[in-house]
Amino acid sequence: MPRSTLATKVVVVLSLLLLLGVWHIGSLVLDAQVILPTPSKTFSAFITLLQYKPLSVNLLTTVGRALKSFLIIVTVGSVLGIIAGYKPLFSAALQPLLVMCKAIPVMSIILLAFIWFSSGTVPLFSAFLMGFPVMFVQVEEGVRLISEDLSEMSHMYHFSQKDRIMHLIIPSLTPSLITGAKASLSMVWKVVIAAEVLTVPRYGVGSRMQLAQINLETAEVLAWTLIAILLTALGDVLFIAMLQLPKRFRELKTKHFERVHGHS
Repeated sequence: MPRSTLATKVVVVLSLLLLLGVWHIGSLVLDAQVILPTPSKTFSAFITLLQYKPLSVNLLTTVGRALKSFLIIVTVGSVLGIIAGYKPLFSAALQPLLVMCKAIPVMSIILLAFIWFSSGTVPLFSAFLMGFPVMFVQVEEGVRLISEDLSEMSHMYHFSQKDRIMHLIIPSLTPSLITGAKASLSMVWKVVIAAEVLTVPRYGVGSRMQLAQINLETAEVLAWTLIAILLTALGDVLFIAMLQLPKRFRELKTKHFERVHGHS
């Protein structure tokens, strides 16, 4: 293992232990479990939640809402971002919407959506309005950063529209698409769970957090919060892993090619 990687992991572990230590000391000083339970009590509540039968229903409901919002954001943000990148007037027409989405507080969007829609739809709508500008701006900037020299070269050599898309536009936009999608995904988790907390649909991680807070079960609130953190982290890990698949496939293909031709 490289020394830098080992040192980084050691620092992360020590930092985590320090945070847990501060948490434990703070809990002892306050001496009020309803305000700040100890880490051990919180982890005990976490284990209890793992044995809670409806846990999978609440998790899957929240994950389903987050993924639906994410797919809508990526699709709509990418399509409109590409159009805006090539059509400045279309970009100008969308500016008021983008400014509005960026300026309105998350809580305002959730509360207004709760008036307009059912509690189950509010997280999807709210997450879309918060994540869409991020995806849109990244893709639009990616289109404008496409190399003019390469674009002129594709015209010079009479590339077909299909070849231009496959060999110029998609490779050029890939970094922007990845950046926008990753940033949007992180935001979607937070907004979806926040919307569930405020609207309390029948199932969802945020709904369980709100019900635990009403009953003054602070340890359970923290346990559900830990589950929300793990969901976000797992989403990021899976997203990064999916992005690594094409690279791993190319590496395996190269090794297979070298092995076959090395024996020939």
